[in-house]
Amino acid sequence: MSGTKRVLAIVTSIGEYETVGYRTGLWLGELTHFYDVAEEAGFEVTIASIEGGPVPLDPESLAHNVLSDLGTDKRYTDRAFMDKLKQTISVSQAEVDDYDAIYLTGGHGVMFDFHQSSTLEALIARFYETGRIVSAVCHGPCGLLDVTLSNGEPLVKGKNVTGFSWREEELAQRADAVPYSLEDRLKELGASYSKAEKPFDTYVVEDSRLITGQNPGSARAVAEAVARQLA
Repeated sequence: MSGTKRVLAIVTSIGEYETVGYRTGLWLGELTHFYDVAEEAGFEVTIASIEGGPVPLDPESLAHNVLSDLGTDKRYTDRAFMDKLKQTISVSQAEVDDYDAIYLTGGHGVMFDFHQSSTLEALIARFYETGRIVSAVCHGPCGLLDVTLSNGEPLVKGKNVTGFSWREEELAQRADAVPYSLEDRLKELGASYSKAEKPFDTYVVEDSRLITGQNPGSARAVAEAVARQLA
């Protein structure tokens, strides 16, 4: 592709856990931190959700101390930006040929609809097999769990990856609420999983065109890695 680089950002359509009463959704900063870097680099970002339409936001990502982190509050007060989350396209409407990279945001909602979407899985496989960048942060790698390449192998098999660790689930007090351990699932698929020495430290792993970040604080660094590869 030539001209302006374009990124497809995927967000959840799920606003609650299945077995407990917690509300969830997109962790807003994981979108805004990436978006800020992409915009600075001159990229266009299209936001797509699994079902299309309005995007639920994790209420904990809107807490004052969280919003003030790396300028998320500026996006939250930006009417034009927040309106983008009122009517997103669905993943079924996205065409791989229109984009240079895909970015999977997190928030616990993705645990319930990312890897359960065969449409998203097929989209990610096509991005990867056509030489495009596949990136994800925090729980976003849940979307990689059921992605199978044309050779029949899991996308993550033999790849160096990271994602929200089980220790971080425990510290976030969600270990009893989540349906599985992302860390364990990645390992079971044959991925070489690694994580930061300290929970919630910024940590990004690049394995060629596969770029993953461990936690919310890694979103900007994932974006910077994507930007370097697209430059």
